Parts: sequence; C-alpha cells; structure tokens
Amino acid sequence: MMSNRRGRKLMGEINVVPYIDVMLVLLIIFMVTAPLLTQGIKVELPKAGAEPLPPELNDIKPLILSVDSAGAYYLNLGENEESSIDDSTVRDRVATVLRREPKTPVLVKADTNVPYGRVVAGMVLLQQAGAEKVGFITDPAEGGGKLPRKPAAARGN
Repeated sequence: MMSNRRGRKLMGEINVVPYIDVMLVLLIIFMVTAPLLTQGIKVELPKAGAEPLPPELNDIKPLILSVDSAGAYYLNLGENEESSIDDSTVRDRVATVLRREPKTPVLVKADTNVPYGRVVAGMVLLQQAGAEKVGFITDPAEGGGKLPRKPAAARGN
C-alpha cells in the first residue's frame, strides 16, 4: 500500500483498446466467411408471387436441384456442391436421400434464361428418383407478389 502512495495513482477507467482489437478481428472474420455461406450456384431466379413453404417443412433441409443458364445440373449435397453432375447421378443421389427421408422437400432452382425443356427434364429425373412433389424457388415479385385480378366483367360473371 505504501508503494501506491509514492509513485502511482489508481486508475478507475477500463482500457477498451484490447476489446476494440478483438472486435475488429471478428469483423474481418465474418466479412470473409459471409460470402462463403451462400448456398449452391449463382442463378438468376425468375420473379413470381408464390407462397413460402409451410412451417412444418422448414425444419427439414430441402433437396435443391439447381439448373444454371447453360443447363447444367447441381445438387446441394455430395462432396462438391459447385460441380455439375450428369442426369444419372442426379437420379441416384436424390433416390438415396428420399429412401432415407421420404418427407424431404424437393425444390428446383432454375435460371431465368435456361431452356424450359431442360427444367422439365430435371423434374422428370426427380420424379424417377421418387419425388412426389417438386417446388420451385423464385425471387419475390415486385408489388406485393399477388397476381392482379381481372374485373368481374372480364371474368364472365
């Protein structure tokens, strides 16, 4: 106690510099990893006013078949999700997943510019693998997402 009176005064402040350093390191880590967390490949989704999945299906990770603008298929499972796969591999992998968990939601994420026939061929592969229902992933439409209704006279009423 005697030494405190002679040379130094007690400081009643907290040194926040180490906390700022830690926060900056965490910020950099999150900025680097955030782009890596995006799922699947980049496709330009069509805009549509569709309803979201029912809440009971939100607990199960969906199986997503992505179709890029060149018509190549990608699945969100396997060792490399960002490499394209052929038709038979799509069928085999989806069939394996659906045998283990038949309630798995199956979704198609297709680029706006992909030929319609290629999307239909992908849906046929999913059906052959055992998918009973197939949904589409879209971007929300502008203007609330609802389709405009025709006036009563135009509907024939």
